[in-house]
Amino acid sequence: MKATGVVRRIDDLGRVVIPKEIRRTMRIREGEPLEIFVDRDGEVILKKYSPIGELGEFGQEYVDSLTEVTGHIACILDNDAVVAVSGTKESKFIDKPISDMARKVIDEQEIKIINQETDNIFCEGIYDEEDSKFFAQVLAPIIVAEEAIGAVVLASQQERAQMEQLEEKLANTAAGFLAKQMDK
Repeated sequence: MKATGVVRRIDDLGRVVIPKEIRRTMRIREGEPLEIFVDRDGEVILKKYSPIGELGEFGQEYVDSLTEVTGHIACILDNDAVVAVSGTKESKFIDKPISDMARKVIDEQEIKIINQETDNIFCEGIYDEEDSKFFAQVLAPIIVAEEAIGAVVLASQQERAQMEQLEEKLANTAAGFLAKQMDK
């Protein structure tokens, strides 16, 4: 855990203000849910709540199935990070922050298909690695109650790969199915 040097007092209603700089850095917006943890040492830990993260093993099984059917890398993103991945080294992508392009897809709630070699991929922090080139991607937002909470990604590292209508429909169907699971 990293100390910030910021000290805040609890007000008479039990509230604590999270400094603006920390909210900006952690991308915490007004009204965003935070999960509260308490450890054995008495520390109170606030963590951004990810409804997609609640899918856990189910989400992993879902991307495993998508990879098996399509032969592509399959990922589930929440609003901040990659939460499930299949078809490549999990440790390379899992918990990596999502890219600005992925955030735009989520915010605009629009499916995006990229059929060209790019390193403008769905997550940050893997650009320097030798196998980080992607030749085709499709990103489909996961929308629950008119709010985008993440995305499903199908991606290919095979040269001349193309994402077409079938992959778009598969990603969109997966996003819709996951949204229904979250809506229960």
